[in-house]
Amino acid sequence: MISIPLLLNGEHPCSYLEQHRAQSIFVHPHFDLSTEIYAQLVEQGFRRSGDNVYAPRCQQCSACIPVRLRVPDFKANRSQKRCLQNNADTKVIVKPAVFEQQHYDLYCRYQTLRHGDGAMADASPEDYINFLGSSWCDTVFVEFSIQGTLAGVAIVDQLPNALSAVYTFFDPQFSSYSLGTYAVLWQIAQAQLQRREFVYLGFWINACQKMAYKSNYRPLQQRVDGQWLTVHDDL
Repeated sequence: MISIPLLLNGEHPCSYLEQHRAQSIFVHPHFDLSTEIYAQLVEQGFRRSGDNVYAPRCQQCSACIPVRLRVPDFKANRSQKRCLQNNADTKVIVKPAVFEQQHYDLYCRYQTLRHGDGAMADASPEDYINFLGSSWCDTVFVEFSIQGTLAGVAIVDQLPNALSAVYTFFDPQFSSYSLGTYAVLWQIAQAQLQRREFVYLGFWINACQKMAYKSNYRPLQQRVDGQWLTVHDDL
């Protein structure tokens, strides 16, 4: 792996765990990133937010654990199979990672109803696309439509040997379709079709409900002490 300059930011309130302080390392913003280099970083436990690539380096906490699925090993459970059946008529369209007003409007509704107190609840169009898109990464926006209505969008990075789930947002009126789950299952199926070995799901945080769901996908691999380990027991 090539040498990559890293920066350590200052401590700040954690976005996931109340009363916790967080700290991260970032790839230097002047470093020339690419999808291929990012794929190596993802394998080392990094993630991206827009063009910024980071990994947690908290002084007194190790709750954020990078997780991924090895696609050939994945087995859908009963609930996930039911989700696939419920979405049998859901229409999927893969689009370039560019700004679309209908995507932005849906994103704003989702943030207001699901994360009204979050930092992105009042995101401008520029904030929105800078958060989800990237100038150097091979990214797509995946539309999910139900009965002719845009119901959800998944942002997916296409890496040489993997897909990386960046973010998913959906219309709360379609909550019964479990589109967050369906988006992950769709990515697993796509990775299988494209002969990609892994789907990266970001960080698993046991004490954070909005991040703990990732343990529902088995067998899950966790990156612990610099190694990817398959977890077979209950997390």
